[in-house]
Amino acid sequence: MGLAAFAAAAVLAATPVSFVQAHSQGGAFSEPGGTADPSLTSWAVLGLRAAGADAPESLAYLQAQEPTLAATTDVALVSLAEKALGASPDALLARLQTDVQANGQIGPTLNSTYWSVLALGKSPPKTTKFILASQTKAGGFPWYPGAAADSNDTAAALEALQVAGVHGLRITRAVKFLLSFETKSGGFELTHGRGPDAQSTAWAIQGLIAAGAKPPRAAFQYLATLKRPDGSYRYSAKYVTTPVWVTSQVLAALAKKPFPLVP
Repeated sequence: MGLAAFAAAAVLAATPVSFVQAHSQGGAFSEPGGTADPSLTSWAVLGLRAAGADAPESLAYLQAQEPTLAATTDVALVSLAEKALGASPDALLARLQTDVQANGQIGPTLNSTYWSVLALGKSPPKTTKFILASQTKAGGFPWYPGAAADSNDTAAALEALQVAGVHGLRITRAVKFLLSFETKSGGFELTHGRGPDAQSTAWAIQGLIAAGAKPPRAAFQYLATLKRPDGSYRYSAKYVTTPVWVTSQVLAALAKKPFPLVP
């Protein structure tokens, strides 16, 4: 096989899974030219496991990094990834449980509360009440109480509320709000007027599925326009950035699997 033919065959063989897997060293994932960290490794693990692919040695790496985790969201994210790999991150889950405040909030923000519920796989009644109390009149959910709602946090809240077993009008309103972020391209934007991007679109797909709603076909078509020859996904039509992170999030959406993943 000539060099040109070999290169062409390599391009044809490139997939989102192979792209992400190629950026692991000893189970730790990094962006091209970057440094590995537990956050990106967790995203890569979640994307790969959603796609039914392996992440060799990642569990050992993440477990070794547990003492370095400080933020509630980092503890929750790594917990989700370890669970997706079939482990029981008891020490991390215990940390989340001790972070539950009197009003039900877990960690410093609403966002950390959504993530903690996903990691714990359950929601204390007071936590569910806290999340629902933050829903805006328009139906969305924000990053922290009193802030403007956005598509990503609304999607995360829908996933958390699915874990909490919430159904009915609250979910219907949130779904309607989330769909309002779809653009003519089929992609979803983080906030109105910002423009669509792959990660917001992936979040929207997962949030809608968690709510029992069918994601628009155009959302998947939009993601297809962002795929690159090496198997990775662009952040948007204008920008290519953090391709391992972006592609990992897209993998979970393409698999139509919201969080938490079931091993």
